[in-house]
Amino acid sequence: MKYNLFQKLALAALISLLLLIFMGATVRVTGAGMGCPDWPTCWGLLIPPTHVEQVDFNKLPIEKFRDKAERMGRDPESITVDSLKNEFNPRHVWTEFMNRICSLPVGFFTLASFIASFSFRKQRPAIFWLSFTSLLLVLANAVMGARVVYSGLAPGVITTHLALAMILICTLTYCIWAGCEQPTRLNLLTKSKPAFLTTLSLFILIIIEGITGAQIREMTDELAKSHLNSPRETWIGELEASWLYLFHRSFSWLILILSISAFWIAKKNQPQGATAIQYGVLGIVFSQMLLGLIMAQIHIYSWVQLLHVGLASILLTLVFFWLLMLPKKFGEQTQKT
Repeated sequence: MKYNLFQKLALAALISLLLLIFMGATVRVTGAGMGCPDWPTCWGLLIPPTHVEQVDFNKLPIEKFRDKAERMGRDPESITVDSLKNEFNPRHVWTEFMNRICSLPVGFFTLASFIASFSFRKQRPAIFWLSFTSLLLVLANAVMGARVVYSGLAPGVITTHLALAMILICTLTYCIWAGCEQPTRLNLLTKSKPAFLTTLSLFILIIIEGITGAQIREMTDELAKSHLNSPRETWIGELEASWLYLFHRSFSWLILILSISAFWIAKKNQPQGATAIQYGVLGIVFSQMLLGLIMAQIHIYSWVQLLHVGLASILLTLVFFWLLMLPKKFGEQTQKT
């Protein structure tokens, strides 16, 4: 498919967003979320320090750090210049800073695609307004990112941060798909209602699984704080005591069943057979099941958590694109048998 300028800009914004999600997951699994304790500066500097000697601790907002510590359940009086010096970790600093840097292309390309969408404003207003919505979501998530820092990685704030990113994935995906004269539609040999309902159900379940997965990541973050000297494999027993974890783990089997069903319907009812997107969805679902089994039965490896989060965002993108390509109306038949 040959994309026009608007679609290329929206695609660049989407790819940048997916990379940012991968980078955000890296921050989480490495424990670098508080590598930069302030925002928008990092340790009071625009360019982060590489050595603690480069930090002017007298210029840091110590009182804000103490307020944050109190919200996290720590003794605010324990936050001193000496404690901050001990917490300084250059690897965490630059991991978190690179996460912030990766957010810049998302904002730039989303703004550029919004400007390019003005050509659709009168004839196809949905594209214009969803481009505008994408820009608002980027701005809202930038504010939410600051709240993540100042809240001390508060659980609800982190989940909201991810939920906004999921919505942004969908708005950008729609812009890519719809931003041409003739958006791609799948030809079906039979009526579209079963294909649409199965794919829609899969899409909804993936969203639910993503939200619950974010909450489980918050649980593992808390375990990392409270079990500093315990091996990560010991976390599994504690996670299994949570209904949310058991729900998330069991729910994945329903996603597997639905993805196989949707793929089977597509392969059977599309003259050209299953598309690359549909093969991609099935492959990622199987990969996610394997990664989930590794974490549940073997070990909660950091690299597995990273892949699990990153692949989930790609899966959401592909399933939503698949949903958009289905015929418009229930029962519509696009090709005679």
